[in-house]
Amino acid sequence: MAEIPSVHGTQSEEEKETPEPSAEQREKRQRDEGEDEVKEAESPGPLGVTEREDTSDLSQNKKIKVEIKERREKKQKVDEDEIQKMQILVSSFSEEQLNRYEMYRRSAFPKAAIKRLIQSITGCSVSQNVVIAMSGIAKVFVGEVVEEALDVCEKWAENPPLQPRHMREALRRLKSRGQIPDSKHKKILFS
Repeated sequence: MAEIPSVHGTQSEEEKETPEPSAEQREKRQRDEGEDEVKEAESPGPLGVTEREDTSDLSQNKKIKVEIKERREKKQKVDEDEIQKMQILVSSFSEEQLNRYEMYRRSAFPKAAIKRLIQSITGCSVSQNVVIAMSGIAKVFVGEVVEEALDVCEKWAENPPLQPRHMREALRRLKSRGQIPDSKHKKILFS
C-alpha cells in the first residue's frame, strides 16, 4: 500500500477511499455517543455513586474554584486601589506629616519583650503569629492613647511635648467611654 503524506502525517489508500460522513451521519453518531454517556452516567459506579452525581459534584467544585478565583481577583483589585489611594495621600502630606508617618511606620514593639509578657501572663508558649498580632494591637492601643493625650493637651491650651498628666487624663477619658476595659471594676451582666 502506498502512503500519501497529509497534514497529520501519512494516510493509507484505505483511509483515503473512506468517504467523509455526511452531516446527518455525524449528528446521529454524536447523538448515539451522548446517549451512551448518559446511560453510563446513570449506572452506579464502583462505590454505588452514579457518574451523574460525580459530574454534578465536579461541576460544583468547578463553580467553587471559579468563585474563589473571582474573589482573589476582586481582593487583589481592591488591594491595588488601596495602595494607589495611600500613595496619593502620602504624596499630599506636608513635610511634618510625612516625618510623623515615617516614624509611625518604623515604630514597633520588640517581639521578644511581647513574647515574654504573653508567656508570663498565659503560662504557655505562643506562636510567632500571636506575638505579631499582639504587637500590632499594642501599637494601635498606644496610638489611640497618644491621640487622646494630644487632644487633652490642646484642650488645656498647652503645647506638646506630652506630659504624664496628659497621658493619665487620656486614659481616664478612654476608660470612662468604655474604650479601655477596667480590670478592677467588673460589670455584672445578669443578676
